Amino acid sequence: MAIRKAAAPGRGPGAAGARPRFTGRAAVLALVLCSLVAILAYPTRQFIAQRADIAARRAAAAQARERVDELRREKARWQDPAYVRAQARARLHYALPGETPYVSVDPDAGGTAGAGEDPVGAASSRGAARPPWYTGVWDSVDAADHPDRPAPRP
Repeated sequence: MAIRKAAAPGRGPGAAGARPRFTGRAAVLALVLCSLVAILAYPTRQFIAQRADIAARRAAAAQARERVDELRREKARWQDPAYVRAQARARLHYALPGETPYVSVDPDAGGTAGAGEDPVGAASSRGAARPPWYTGVWDSVDAADHPDRPAPRP
């Protein structure tokens, strides 16, 4: 029979004579893993950014397709003479021959037109207080030709 030698006190699995926990192989393995993470971090980030860019471009393309479809529908509407006639009447205040067009003006809108005054005449009299735009342009050209004269006040 073999006699076993009893372990000395203080000697066990974690004692000084035991194998160290962090070996050279573990250090090399940790170094390799850290290197792999460092090497793969940038391409992974680029991949994720490119996927996000692709998704954004697909969404923009879908939105552009919807806009094209909407414009095609609007173009088809404008091909209809009845729609064109209705738009001309609504937007440009066109009237068919024999019709009398009326423009109603809200008296509470701040206008100075009285009850019996013509709203178009009232609008033109309000515009008369302010000179036309080309007058201001010409005055600025004239003032640029004569820098010694002060510019006229509006």
